[in-house]
Amino acid sequence: QVQLVESGGGLVQAGGSLRLSCATSGRIFGIITMGWYRQTPGKQRDMVARITNGGTTNYRDSVKGRFSISRDNAKNTVDLQMSSLTPEDTAVYYCNVQSVTGDYWGQGTQVTVSS
Repeated sequence: QVQLVESGGGLVQAGGSLRLSCATSGRIFGIITMGWYRQTPGKQRDMVARITNGGTTNYRDSVKGRFSISRDNAKNTVDLQMSSLTPEDTAVYYCNVQSVTGDYWGQGTQVTVSS
């Protein structure tokens, strides 16, 4: 059974940094991308950053230059380094794996940025 477990969320002041990590367990065949999404109450879940097997990255505009995604293909882990955080970054962050067999999601980790 595949599981994705996020860690690293928490409370940080505006301008601060956090690093999110996602560990996977179980076997996932045919991974296409690994990434991070976020969601605030009453809103849809939005892509924050994702990375392909080859290392190509994609970021939502509002985090470009502040967030950096990285992955370890051998361990199937993906990290998100977040810097210069603002209150608008407050959300539940979800790890995501897209594969040929479907999408997998973590349970989410709360990130709260105080002003």
